[in-house]
Amino acid sequence: MNQATGPRVTDFETHYRAEFALGEHSVRHLRRILRLYLKGSGLLEVADAAGLAVSELLANVIRHVPGRRCGICFLLQPGGVRVEVSDRCPRLPVPGAGDTLAEGGRGLLLVEAVTDRWGVTPHPAGGGKTVWFECGRSPAPRPTPRP
Repeated sequence: MNQATGPRVTDFETHYRAEFALGEHSVRHLRRILRLYLKGSGLLEVADAAGLAVSELLANVIRHVPGRRCGICFLLQPGGVRVEVSDRCPRLPVPGAGDTLAEGGRGLLLVEAVTDRWGVTPHPAGGGKTVWFECGRSPAPRPTPRP
């Protein structure tokens, strides 16, 4: 049986990169890897939002990218994480209109709702794109001054 273990402090990396064709269980495995990285860096509080957002971006690859090939990068930053999903499909993603009866089209709306920032960077000469998002810790509430 496969078992996932978290990174040890001595071998902890601040980034993860991989390229592959997405399969049946890829989204689940990548969410788990992301969660382990966030836990190891003390950013577990952003894991749910980042996990949902990466699931939506990978679902878009599965639905819209021929061959389901993509690259993924998790970049740990002070107080947050940046996740990038790159592919060679020149079509840029478009947020849906929010039609509640449609079978799809709400993924980017979810990404926008749960992340601090997101965007799309087209590759030169129509060679694909990178869709990215950033999630960070909520700033700590400031103490209320006493009268």
